[in-house]
Amino acid sequence: MIILGQLARWAIVIAGAAAFGSAIASPIEQTKGSFVDKFRQLEGEDWPTPTDYRNAAGAPGHRYWQQKVDYRITARLDEATRTISASETVTYHNNSPDSLRYLWLLLDQNYKRDHIAERAETVSPGGSISLTGVRRAMRMKEWEGGFNDLKVTDASGRALKFTVVDTLLRIDLAAPLASGGVTTVKIDFTLPMPETRVVGGRSGYECFTKPDDDGNCIFLAAQWFPRAAVYSDYEGWHNKAFIGGGEFTLEFGDYDVSLTVPADHVISATGELANPDILSAAQRARLAQARTAKEPVYIVTPAEALAAEKGKSSTTRTWRFTARNVRDFAFASSRKFVWDAMGVQQKDAANPLVMAMSFYPKEARPLWDAYSTKAIAHTIEVYGDFAFPYPYPVAQSVNGPVGGMEYPMITFNGPRPVKDKKTGQLTYTERAKYGLIGVVIHEVGHIWFPMTVNSDERQWTWMDEGINSFLQFEAEKRWDPDFPNARGEPRNIVEYMVSRDQVPLMTHSDSLLQFGPNGYTKPATGLVILRETILGRELFDFAFKEYARRWRFKRPTPYDFFRTMEEASGVDLDWFWRGWFYSTDHVDIALDKVVEARLDTRNPEVEKAWAKDRAKTEPTPLTNIRNTQVPVVDRDPATRDFYDETDRFTVTAKDRKDYEALQKKLEPEQAAALNFKDHFYHFSFRNIGGLVMPVILKLDYEDGSTETIRIPAEVWRYNNRNVTWQHVTPRKLKSAMVDPMWETADADRSNNGYPRSIEPAVLKVRDDPAGPDNRMADSELEVTPDSTRTQPIKKSPEKKDDK
Repeated sequence: MIILGQLARWAIVIAGAAAFGSAIASPIEQTKGSFVDKFRQLEGEDWPTPTDYRNAAGAPGHRYWQQKVDYRITARLDEATRTISASETVTYHNNSPDSLRYLWLLLDQNYKRDHIAERAETVSPGGSISLTGVRRAMRMKEWEGGFNDLKVTDASGRALKFTVVDTLLRIDLAAPLASGGVTTVKIDFTLPMPETRVVGGRSGYECFTKPDDDGNCIFLAAQWFPRAAVYSDYEGWHNKAFIGGGEFTLEFGDYDVSLTVPADHVISATGELANPDILSAAQRARLAQARTAKEPVYIVTPAEALAAEKGKSSTTRTWRFTARNVRDFAFASSRKFVWDAMGVQQKDAANPLVMAMSFYPKEARPLWDAYSTKAIAHTIEVYGDFAFPYPYPVAQSVNGPVGGMEYPMITFNGPRPVKDKKTGQLTYTERAKYGLIGVVIHEVGHIWFPMTVNSDERQWTWMDEGINSFLQFEAEKRWDPDFPNARGEPRNIVEYMVSRDQVPLMTHSDSLLQFGPNGYTKPATGLVILRETILGRELFDFAFKEYARRWRFKRPTPYDFFRTMEEASGVDLDWFWRGWFYSTDHVDIALDKVVEARLDTRNPEVEKAWAKDRAKTEPTPLTNIRNTQVPVVDRDPATRDFYDETDRFTVTAKDRKDYEALQKKLEPEQAAALNFKDHFYHFSFRNIGGLVMPVILKLDYEDGSTETIRIPAEVWRYNNRNVTWQHVTPRKLKSAMVDPMWETADADRSNNGYPRSIEPAVLKVRDDPAGPDNRMADSELEVTPDSTRTQPIKKSPEKKDDK
């Protein structure tokens, strides 16, 4: 596998193209002049050649295949040691055309001290370190995570050779697995869970302390078992080690998982509960009621959760969950959980009822009671409109130490209210409220992208984080038009777009600079612009839904997305992909000049009068103004003749005869053209930022009317730096403005208007700088005017209370 470079813009598609077998060398070579073709087609040059597996339209080809991997797992959570011990049976279906001699599995939570992510971690030079950073350094000296006690056998129990390579596990098969064949391996292991708020990561535990709690914990388990790596048509084995940034792509399969936990724990997990009798009769009744409820119903009430916290059970219970056609399995377990649920109806869906459910401790109330499950329901509605109905029977949001992570049917989300340690006052911030709603939308939204449309974030972060952030933006705007979200609104990305520390979106995930703006904000904003400004909602929505439909439960690449959006919309977008995804250019379009022109009528009475009026607008020469002498022609009339009484604007007899002769020669169409009275306006635009975009031009006329014209991006096809565009109208123009609605992420609005406007600004007044360090004053000493000997500062006696 080839890792994409950060700065080589011409090379950012090498990895994908090489995997597809496409030649990279461009057949087009510009050797004359400075012309740069921003509209050069990506197909055939930069994009991989279509195959029988992925066709030229961006859809799965007639020979498309992907592997299937099924899991049966029995696991036990030891609360005292905070360790999972488990045994899994992996059934691997080889649907590829290839014979496989070994299997690669992922050990993404292999937190060993010599783990590549640990060894490759960098810090800012000098300066400071956070308290959490110190705690982590201390913890990693005394604690080591990762998969332990690994044992691998075949279906009959015979040991199989295996090799651990950092976060990867290779299992050598006893015999090659032929195309169409099936093999089974069994793996035993133990996994100590990290304390998430200390060690970090996407799973782990959080324990609560007195006075509000007595050591009860929340356990979040993700990447907790060896999972089969992807084997694909375009890369073979996806066996690049996990180093903490680029997340996961996996194979779809069926899961049957039994989880043994303390008897007073409540579990939320991927899939459906296969042994509902584990719940009390009252809880089962509430769950049935929740299916048709209009508001969330408590399945485990706050009172029941509080009672469970007061004692720790010494016995265990086993919860069993089954899930079909999912690409991962995660769970959460705690005695602290309040559990609420509400049924969500879907139209035209294979599963018309989805159970939206939330699990949270008392520390998350009342924020979670009010918003979590309703945010799930809202996500199901909006994402269903944009993509396809939610594909699974349950959608869950769990509060714990992980700020936001997604897995099939279950998400981990972090925001909580704040309780003052001294007063006990319970409040929550505006940021916590909208942060909770936003993160639930985002993480549940990931169940569409990439949990169902199964892209590879390890290679292309934007394909799930960016697409999902775009849909999150749309969902938040439907929740509240004033929802405070920076990801998606074009005006909010300007600062990032002009920054120097950035790389193109097509850069490999592990090499991204400014991960959040690159992986989330820029692609989300680009898709908003594509929908609202370039394609329009009708074309965009049809094409986007077609992409989602085509690649539902399949594995797309960027090229499948690009091709589908073009093929389904009928619009060539290569210029947009090239600029927004393959470069670090930004939008800055200046309106440099506006010329108001009219047709030359060739009528001397009209043209010379017009020229004379123009001359009157010119300033009088400064010398003429300052000369005080009376000119000769004014002092001596004898010096004046015909030329003093006429000027170059005088209409002569010859002028009139020539015009009369012209009128006789003109055809009716020519005469009508010369009599056309409309104004011809020439607008000179300059592309300063380099990113070609449509030019949205608002025109204000002297009669009070306005007009907005959308000039397509193709206006830049012959010159991507400077163009002059013409507009003809009978109305007289008063002013013009580029991008009046701030919809293209234009980086410099001061050059958008004509005539230029005065820019308002506020100057902040700085405090005077503090004086130099005064060690004498800091030591509470002073001197007298007569001596440099120091003495303690004399303090004024305190006034006594009159009472």
